[in-house]
Amino acid sequence: MKRTTIKDVAEAAGVGVATVSRVLSGGSASPETRERVLAVAAHLDYRPSALGRNLRQQRTGGIGLLLPDLTDPLYGRLAEGVLACARSAGEPVLVGSTGGDPEQESELIGMLLEQSVDKVVAVPSGDADTWGPALRTGMTVVFAGERPDEPTEEPVDDLLLLDGLRGRPRVEGGIPTVLADDRSGVRTAVQYLKGLGHRRIAYLGGPGHARRVSAFREALGPLVDDELVVFAGGSRDAAYAAASGLFQSRPDLTAVLAGGNQLGEAAVLAARELDLRIPRDLSLVMYDDVPWAELCSPPLTVIAQPAQDLGYRAAELVLRPGIRRPRGVLLPTELIVRGSCGPRR
Repeated sequence: MKRTTIKDVAEAAGVGVATVSRVLSGGSASPETRERVLAVAAHLDYRPSALGRNLRQQRTGGIGLLLPDLTDPLYGRLAEGVLACARSAGEPVLVGSTGGDPEQESELIGMLLEQSVDKVVAVPSGDADTWGPALRTGMTVVFAGERPDEPTEEPVDDLLLLDGLRGRPRVEGGIPTVLADDRSGVRTAVQYLKGLGHRRIAYLGGPGHARRVSAFREALGPLVDDELVVFAGGSRDAAYAAASGLFQSRPDLTAVLAGGNQLGEAAVLAARELDLRIPRDLSLVMYDDVPWAELCSPPLTVIAQPAQDLGYRAAELVLRPGIRRPRGVLLPTELIVRGSCGPRR
């Protein structure tokens, strides 16, 4: 006979897996939703207490790895870091793709709980509430590369030394997080462009870019133009539409900082379609170094982040049960100057 899963309860109750997890772990829910979920769980003979016993007594080992996009070169390198650390520790890794969808992320968290996977490294897509039920069951979670509910302004004081690197960025819900120091990287890139004489500099951003936008605004100071801070959705089509719209609406623009490799790709394609020559008409800096960046004509100037190290450090943290772990680790970025930036004409 097939064992009832948390997904079965969610489907029968007409709610998401995250809602079922919250109800069964004592989290917040409306009285009507709570009553419906508990009634369905009882009818289907679903026993959440058995899940708790599994996590406490029958831990199967292994690390869950949740990524928004398995085709993105950044996440591929991050996964390599996790796999390398897990391999050295003799731990298997279960990889899941959330598609950047919080509901799909919740479903995958539920599946990992059902399989008694009690250690997870994730590039989060949902907010802190998405992870509350998992934490209450005893799951150990470490975020890598990004974190949920990022504040617009983030102080960078109160840093903790860890292996000679700065650490302890503020973390939602106290979940340890391994981040690249993108604020420093963005500030360095903006200063570089200003040094070339650029004053009308745009930022092309996407979801989860609060820290980078904040650093961009700080670096530009009185030169910042709100019309030149443009956000795109998470898809390649949305990134291209945002880049194309920006270039057409602001012909006075002389430089752009693309906040990720997908956005950088969109900027290159849009510039080519609009006959904008890089760097003669438009200087371009891209956040994140990927193999194709060096193959572009001209090769792209980038803010490189240590993606593989992000994954390795996150796996190290999640494999430290019972040991005091830092709230977070901040790894350095590097500006790599190539041929996509030139003096303002």
